[in-house]
Amino acid sequence: MDYRLQMNDISKRFGEVQALRDVDFTVGSNEVVGLVGDNGAGKSTLIKIITGYHAPDSGEMYFNGEKTEGLTVARARQLGVETVYQERALADLQTLWRNIFMGREISGRFGFLDVDKMMHETEELMVGSMGFTSSAVAPDSVVRTFSGGEKQGVSIVRALHFQADLIILDEPTMGLALSEVRKLLEFVQGIKEAGKSCIFIDHNIFHVHSVADRIVVLDRGEVAGEFVTADIPLEELMDKMYRVAQTGSLD
Repeated sequence: MDYRLQMNDISKRFGEVQALRDVDFTVGSNEVVGLVGDNGAGKSTLIKIITGYHAPDSGEMYFNGEKTEGLTVARARQLGVETVYQERALADLQTLWRNIFMGREISGRFGFLDVDKMMHETEELMVGSMGFTSSAVAPDSVVRTFSGGEKQGVSIVRALHFQADLIILDEPTMGLALSEVRKLLEFVQGIKEAGKSCIFIDHNIFHVHSVADRIVVLDRGEVAGEFVTADIPLEELMDKMYRVAQTGSLD
């Protein structure tokens, strides 16, 4: 398998707290990996290392087969890593096209914003790339009128448009209604259809199992288990996670 990301023997300590211990974690090209575990399992620390916010104390990281050292937030973005944090990254009072191109606006040859081009590209992205069909979702719609699921879709589309190869979804279904969750999961499938990769973090194992190709279970800073979703029924996975939560082991 070709890997977007490989992490070998990653460890991280904060004072007396061993947040991660000898973690091996991979994301394949065009793969959705579910990352699950209780609070304090080490998920947030792992993601902050991937995105360049924290440096590991030990271990090695590879992006697209090339070893990466001294990773920063800016460098992680150059390598194609984007994180979608629920709805917080959007400007609710701005239009859809402004949210898509915020900070990366398209200008004409005289330096003026090319609004027509940005609106046209926004419409192509929303309908063509991610399958938005609601008449309420237009390039000049104000984002605060969107549902929670639609807002998540906007963030995913923006990441895809700006060449993200690895999109991290951090608790994306939190606070969403059932119908919105279904749409969000369709957006995750859209990431795969676009040939990209995804780390899907969620407390709801039902959601993770429905979209992930592989699931990694973290517990107290260590990898407690790793499963190919197609090979393990949901009920069995839930039983194993309960066992991990109670004992720290799958045995």
